[in-house]
Amino acid sequence: MGLRLLALLLLPLAMLWLWTWQWLWLWLIPTLGFLWLPRWLPEGLAQRFPAWIRWLPEDLTYVISLLYLNLAHKIHYKSFMDLFESRARANPDRVMLVDTASGRQVSLGEMDQKSCQVAWALGAARHGSVGLKEGDVAALFFLGPQGISALSLWFGLSKLGCQVAWINPHIRGQPLLHAVLASGSCILLADPELQEAVETVAPELIAKGVRCFYLSSTSPTKGVKPLKDCIEAAPSDPVPRKIRAGVTLKSRALFIYTSGTTGFPKAAILSHNRILMVSSFLTVLGIQQSDIVYTALPLYHSSALLIGVLGCLHQGCPCILAPKFSASKFWDDCRKYQVTVIQYVGEVLRYLCNTPERPCDQEHKVRLAVGNGLRPEVWKKFLQRFGPIQICEFYGSTEGNIGFVNYVGRMGAVGKNSPLLSLLRSFELIQFDTETEKPIRDKNGRCIPVKPGETGLLVSPITNFSPFLGYLGSSKHTEQKLLRDVLRPGDVYFNSGDLLSKDSDDFLYFQDRIGDTFRWKGENVSTREVEAVLSLVDFLEEVNVYGVPVPGCEGKVGMAAMQLRPGKAFDGPKLYSFIQKELPTYAAPNFIRIKDSLDMTGSFKLTKSRLVQEGFDLSVIPDPLYVLDSKSRTFRPLTPDLHHAILNGSFHL
Repeated sequence: MGLRLLALLLLPLAMLWLWTWQWLWLWLIPTLGFLWLPRWLPEGLAQRFPAWIRWLPEDLTYVISLLYLNLAHKIHYKSFMDLFESRARANPDRVMLVDTASGRQVSLGEMDQKSCQVAWALGAARHGSVGLKEGDVAALFFLGPQGISALSLWFGLSKLGCQVAWINPHIRGQPLLHAVLASGSCILLADPELQEAVETVAPELIAKGVRCFYLSSTSPTKGVKPLKDCIEAAPSDPVPRKIRAGVTLKSRALFIYTSGTTGFPKAAILSHNRILMVSSFLTVLGIQQSDIVYTALPLYHSSALLIGVLGCLHQGCPCILAPKFSASKFWDDCRKYQVTVIQYVGEVLRYLCNTPERPCDQEHKVRLAVGNGLRPEVWKKFLQRFGPIQICEFYGSTEGNIGFVNYVGRMGAVGKNSPLLSLLRSFELIQFDTETEKPIRDKNGRCIPVKPGETGLLVSPITNFSPFLGYLGSSKHTEQKLLRDVLRPGDVYFNSGDLLSKDSDDFLYFQDRIGDTFRWKGENVSTREVEAVLSLVDFLEEVNVYGVPVPGCEGKVGMAAMQLRPGKAFDGPKLYSFIQKELPTYAAPNFIRIKDSLDMTGSFKLTKSRLVQEGFDLSVIPDPLYVLDSKSRTFRPLTPDLHHAILNGSFHL
């Protein structure tokens, strides 16, 4: 009764206050109605409105979300570990991760306890521990099936304030050695299933002071110690925040090796602030706690690790981890775990579309697919077959300072810009000469922006709001990504290395990748680094690697033009064995072209344009051609029948 009386007394005061602002309401209501008017009109009439009005509701929602999350992170957290610990304290029983291979599920509280054990076992505060402290670097080297264990190590190390280098488990030999040493790691924590790879580099790592451990109870390798029993014997008491007191949002947290690094990887630097911003991506897309997210992408990539795992942590929803992508099991997993959101790269959805059709193709709860690299034709085919799933395509790179999100859902676009968004972050698409592989400049030495609809090189100014942290190791790798004096003297831009176009509605479309890089099986492949590896083959004099398109396949497949050493013959089985040992699967050339000599420019650079144009076309190439055959474990001659089988898709690359 008292509340009703209070409400009656306050109502006149509230009405009086609202009346004093009547001029604001009289202006605001029709203005909002006008801005939302294109939503209520037929498409033909709506197109007559300027683009900034037609998309203002979506643009405004997206920008406000970015601003809110950025401000919230700076107020509440000093590191991404603060986010994890706050979520674990608030909801310890909530499911965090589920492993599809073992069926194992882990709650937030269980993951927090396990990571505390890791911290006490590895930290310097406890007698008999490994002795790591804030600022130390640790390298993780794990296969997909050990994802939950690897994540507990990462969280435990982060509780100590350590920096973590997450290494691709498919690299071997010198690239692996380089990845560990270049990160400055003082320890290597490895999956015991990777024993063979570890044993090839352990002696040299140990000689350089890097301690090596298996996450197991025993070790068959000399100099490599077991760590599992030590962790399990450690207490699960909370780790005091003061142990990482020096960690701030600007501190280095994680090193992700760029997928274009097939020979000698480059470690991109991620700060705690960058991790928090990327992990909030799912929140911007409207993911709820009731959602269930499924990812079959590798954890050593930022998409699965930051958007998938930490994105779910950020929003408080479960993440279903598939250790390895399987087109035949994908939808069965989605049905089994009641998945509502899936992660993808373009190849994933294409593989799903290529599986035999089933009556249950649309019997699932997936409402949203989040990822990048999806071609428009696959996009359309995917929706036709698997139902009305919202596709959210985005563009970005692990190390880049610019990214886009297609939050409107326009088919084929990798993202959308807007006048509002341009106030927060600016970028340019500039004219680029693909022959010289340099930006085109005017008479004053300034770069020239392209017009709407034209293709240009994406560059973004480096600012405090959009920093570029670069790579570990040699500064030349970082300098190669910088472009100076772009629009005015002294300015510095991040060079994305990608060619994009923008239409009149501010939607952006990916066109191509410049330089000696192509994309295959969801990975970027550096041709120069593959050439460096292949040059070690004893019967090869010179190698020129490039990517060629194959009908029906995403990206470009690797091809190598080779000049044999005098008196040497091409050895298909030997080359196959070497490639399997020294290169990741996605970097292995599928086609070999034997030439008497390789064409070079006047500055002794190998020319690729004509080779790319000719591809593996038997009708125009007089040279011997070979194709990688995994079943026969060799490179077999490319015959007309085999060529036809590749074109119609019956022979899989």
